Amino acid sequence: MLKSFSVSVLLLLCFVIFETAIVSNMLFLPAVPDFLLIVVLYLSVNNGKAFGVTSGFVSGLFLDFLSVSPFGLHCLLRTILGYASGCFSRIINMTGFFLPSLIVFFATIAKAFLIFVISVFFTDSVVAYSLLSKTFLFELAANSILAPIMFKFLDIFSEVIVFNSEKVS
Repeated sequence: MLKSFSVSVLLLLCFVIFETAIVSNMLFLPAVPDFLLIVVLYLSVNNGKAFGVTSGFVSGLFLDFLSVSPFGLHCLLRTILGYASGCFSRIINMTGFFLPSLIVFFATIAKAFLIFVISVFFTDSVVAYSLLSKTFLFELAANSILAPIMFKFLDIFSEVIVFNSEKVS
């Protein structure tokens, strides 16, 4: 499990650098696809709630250090989403095309909802998504389209990052 967690942290670090340094500077994109969310969902669905919580917290910590959002916001969001998606670890077979897209679709909506709830309490520092804005709809579509591709890519590392032996097949 320690080896899986170490490789997962390295993978999350690579994706946070890719997302914040490269993809966020592409000016033609209306919004940045959330690669880290997809990786956290992959790890939590394949390894369970505990691994989902820790990978969500670590990815949120990386994002909190590299973004201008209030410290702890991404940790909270991704920890909750990692736990929630980890609840499906022995229920869903994620080898197809449709289910990864569906889980990422609902996780992106849940992320927007959680940000809205947090923004109610912290109006000055947290800006909520406008659910019908071009930015949110682009992120929702991009995350949903990229999910099966990312899940197939992460399957390459499954020998190292998936430790759950009772995985649904």
